[in-house]
This record gives sequence, C-alpha cells and structure tokens, in this order.
Amino acid sequence: MMTRIGPAVLAILQGDITDQEVDAVVNAANNHLLMGSGVAGAIKRKGGDAIEQEAMALGPVEIGEAVLTSAGSLRARHVIHAAVMGQDLHTNAGLIRKATHNSLTLAERNQLGSLAFPALGTGVGGFPLGDCAGIMLAETIDFFPHAKFVREVRFVLFDRAGLEIFEKELTRRTTAPH
Repeated sequence: MMTRIGPAVLAILQGDITDQEVDAVVNAANNHLLMGSGVAGAIKRKGGDAIEQEAMALGPVEIGEAVLTSAGSLRARHVIHAAVMGQDLHTNAGLIRKATHNSLTLAERNQLGSLAFPALGTGVGGFPLGDCAGIMLAETIDFFPHAKFVREVRFVLFDRAGLEIFEKELTRRTTAPH
C-alpha cells in the first residue's frame, strides 16, 4: 500500500527490512546500541559486525534518541539506530513517538531522502502493534510538511498480520475528515 502526502510517499509493505534499498533502514535499538535479536540482530547478521561496532562507539544514548552509522553490506546506505528501549527491553508510547520523530529528524539533518522503518518496540519491547502503527504513522504524517529532504518513508512489516494492522491504520488516518 502506498499513499502520497504532499510531495512525499508513505508506503507499507511486507518483507525483510534488511533487503530495502533506501538511504537508511531504521534499527529498533536499545540505548547502549548493542545489537542482539530481532531487527537489530537481522541487520547485524546481514550487514556485518562493523555496524554494531560503529553504533556502540556512539553510545550509550538517551532512550528516544537516534544515531546514524554506515550500513555495512546492506543494500541501504546507512542505519539509523532508534533507541526505543533501555537495558530492561521495555518501551512505551512516548518513547516510540520520540524515537520515530528523532529518526526522521536525523534523516532530514543528513539529507537522506528515503527511510525504511520496522514496527519499533513491538518485538522484544512487547508494545502492541496496533498502538505502534498509530504512533509511528501519526509522527511520519505530521513530519512530512516540514521535510525538505525526506520524501519516502516505508514501513516494512515482517508478517501479514503486521502489514494489515499498519494498512488499516494508514487508511483510517488518510481517509478520515480533518
């Protein structure tokens, strides 16, 4: 599913985020930027250990902050590490909102045109997928009018259930009266 929001494109697709050919993929990180399981583990396995080493040299960071590294052997050019949780591996709506916003802002500041996000905090963080979809889509839609460089944001969901939840939420947000 794809929709235009002003000059920008917001897309929702099912797949493996590590296969996305974009300026940056977003990693659902902990604030120490150690890449263990879930999206972080997949990025590290496919992109190489150098991504984690580069990220850890930039941390620890405050929960909700985001940092930029190279992408190793991924098809993307960069990885944005969104610290959506601490060492306790728990997150909440405010942290997901902040991490999404800070990832978009970091991309804009570095003149990146395209991003691929996972559903932040819904894996090991245990945050409900439907709530995550609402938060992340709202932050992205609100961000687009202020962006000069970010022109494409993809939400890449690993399974069909996640895809359907994000599609339903995007439909609700783009067809509702404003």
